[in-house]
Amino acid sequence: NAEYMGNPQGFITAMRQEITRAHQGWALDSVVLINEVTKHMREEINSPPSEGVYVHGMFLDGGGWDRRNSRLVEPQAKVLYTPLPVVHISAVTALTTPEAKKGSVQYYECPVYKKPRRTDLNYIFPLQLRCSKDSDHWILRGIALLCDIK
Repeated sequence: NAEYMGNPQGFITAMRQEITRAHQGWALDSVVLINEVTKHMREEINSPPSEGVYVHGMFLDGGGWDRRNSRLVEPQAKVLYTPLPVVHISAVTALTTPEAKKGSVQYYECPVYKKPRRTDLNYIFPLQLRCSKDSDHWILRGIALLCDIK
C-alpha cells in the first residue's frame, strides 16, 4: 500500500537494483522505471508480478480514471480524489525503453507525492499515465498522484 511505504524512494531504488542484478550486463545507471496502470483493484490481484512490484493505494488529485480504457480523464463533479487501480512498476535498461506508440495514445508524466502538500520533500517519482489529451492540459490542471490523502 503506497500510504504505508516508509521510504518510497528507497523502495523504488531497491526494486531497480534487484532487476539490474537479475539481468546480466545491465548497469544501474542505465536502468529506468516503467509502469503500467492495470485494470485491477487490490482485491483482484492474487500473485506478485514476475518482475517489479505492484503498488496500490494511490489517488489522483484533480483528475479521474477511466478503468475501461485505462487512461486519465476529467474528474467527476465534486470528487476530490479518485483511487487509481493497481500499478505495475518495473524497470528496463534505457536502451530498450518502450517508446510511446505512434497514433492517438498520449502520456502524461504525473508526479507522485507522499502527502497532499506538494513539496520537494514529499515528491517521490513520476508515473506515466495514458491520456487522450496533450500533457499540457493535465499540467495546467495540476494533476498529481498522492499516496496519502489525510
